[in-house]
Amino acid sequence: MLERLKDTPPDALLALIAQFAADEREDKIDLGVGVYRTDDGATPVFGAIKAAEQRLWEEQDSKSYLGPEGDRGFVHALMPIIFGSDATMGGRIEGVQTPGGTGAVRLAVALAQRAGVSRVFVGTPSWPNHIPIIEDVGLEAVTFSHSNEDGSADADALIEIVRAGREGDAVLIHACCHNPSGIDYTDEQWDAIADALADSPVLPIIDSAYQGLGTGLEEDSAGLRKVLAKVPDALIAYSCDKNFGLYRDRVGAMYAKVADPAQMGAAMSNAAALARANWSMPPDHGGAAVRIVLRDEDLRQQWLDELDGMRQRLRWVRAHLAGADNKVEGVPLAHLEEQNGLFAMLPLNKDQIARLREDHAVYMAGSGRINIAGLTKGNIDKFIAALADVAA
Repeated sequence: MLERLKDTPPDALLALIAQFAADEREDKIDLGVGVYRTDDGATPVFGAIKAAEQRLWEEQDSKSYLGPEGDRGFVHALMPIIFGSDATMGGRIEGVQTPGGTGAVRLAVALAQRAGVSRVFVGTPSWPNHIPIIEDVGLEAVTFSHSNEDGSADADALIEIVRAGREGDAVLIHACCHNPSGIDYTDEQWDAIADALADSPVLPIIDSAYQGLGTGLEEDSAGLRKVLAKVPDALIAYSCDKNFGLYRDRVGAMYAKVADPAQMGAAMSNAAALARANWSMPPDHGGAAVRIVLRDEDLRQQWLDELDGMRQRLRWVRAHLAGADNKVEGVPLAHLEEQNGLFAMLPLNKDQIARLREDHAVYMAGSGRINIAGLTKGNIDKFIAALADVAA
């Protein structure tokens, strides 16, 4: 039976990681892997998380199962962060814990399928795993352009999709810090998107993977909240990977907003059944640490300060790159300062990307995506010079 299987092409990013690891040049630069790095090139554990883990180690007296919904305290502690002061919207928002943001996206898409969705619209470029998840669940993925040539978000393309949508359609929207482009919708565009969704049968699935790394914790959820204030139903996938530094601990949540609180029982029972059939229950450790941080005033403030430091460093990198716009012919950089989050897209061809890797030890995705957190005060000028060389 298994002889019928055919080789699946290796993940390009994983191959890039292996290439980088094998490169013995001391000045190599990794702009491929999507993790935050300090100016020293480290991906540290948050101090607030370490303190919470110590408390968890001292106080936890059982490793027994929690059930497919996960840690309810974690799920509810996150809600004011994501949704604001009226976090439950009168009992119309509830959620379950998931194994990271990937698990949250998978659960949201699977729940949408159970609710009658047959196709999902995705603005491209998008996170490389979005479309494979949608198709693996058995839904049709339909793409449209996320951005304009001038580097702005193309809200009109999304609104056109929404207005032409029918029953059984969903649209996947990045809440903030768009991956891979860094191009977010403006406040005015979010207003127009929310209005269009309010008058459409299209179900919004909102992926929030980077809250706090854009312009601020509240600001990064403003668009999501505008949509939820207008639409009857929505699904939200949330990740704590980046803004709590919990990558390998797999900490996420999937929330549903329903039109009537009476519908919540069915939404959550279906979510729990899907979770049970997929992973039975999510890993607990990271979610428990987040719960402790958010419920303790001192640890919460420490986390906010650490998150602010990350955001400020990313903004510095963007400003420094933008300031070098006139040094790199044919590769515009000025607009990077207006974008948000970890990622940006550079208009480089495959030969230029290969030359960066071979001649300058600069590793980046073949799509032109870079993780700007891989740039530091010690290597950013080297990167700019390398860009200028391959673009000349």
